[in-house]
Amino acid sequence: MQEEIVETAAAEPQEMPQPRQGHPFFVFTINTVLGLAALAGVVVLLILHFTSGPAPATIPAATVQKAAGRPLSVVFVNIDSLNTHFEYVKTLRGDLEGTGKRLQTEVLAEQAALEKEAAEFQRQISANAITEEKAKVQYEQLMQKQQMLMEKKERYTQQVAEKEMDMNIRLIDTVTTFLKRFNRQYGFDYIMGYKAGGEILLSNDTLDITATVLQQMNEEYRQRKK
Repeated sequence: MQEEIVETAAAEPQEMPQPRQGHPFFVFTINTVLGLAALAGVVVLLILHFTSGPAPATIPAATVQKAAGRPLSVVFVNIDSLNTHFEYVKTLRGDLEGTGKRLQTEVLAEQAALEKEAAEFQRQISANAITEEKAKVQYEQLMQKQQMLMEKKERYTQQVAEKEMDMNIRLIDTVTTFLKRFNRQYGFDYIMGYKAGGEILLSNDTLDITATVLQQMNEEYRQRKK
């Protein structure tokens, strides 16, 4: 009986389940003992249809014929580049990683304390330093603490996953809102999102407006931070 108690109490808490996968526009990467995984996403197409004038010659666009005979202009933004170089993404990623590390530190500290307590319990059992009745009480207490720690891990995993999803929503809104303002000047029919391994397998680099978009988005973000 006592040997079974020792083996069960000394066992390490189970690994935390992974957060549910979603389909974000931006992908954050965090690796902690909380089991936080990057949410793998598909390409999100930002489809904007405006009635303003034709695009300036400085930014080329693909053109095909609409049913009504008017040319249709199409350009794209590289999502991987936005993930890497948009300063707002860096800020949000730093915030998310800071939250993950803070929660990780808390969980690890509690896990270490529980392991230490279980080791002391095992030592007392081996030395016959406590009665069987007291051993049962301590065993139940250890099991309760382990269950509470597992629940905290699951709660923290969900908390960070929800925070990550919220950040993706905010980023999509930020990019979409900017592109609507941006497109008042250029009047593209479609501004599409391209990323490696996404649904668009091949793109014409002459239609890439990422550099212009990034420059203006970062300038706006720096102005807002002042």
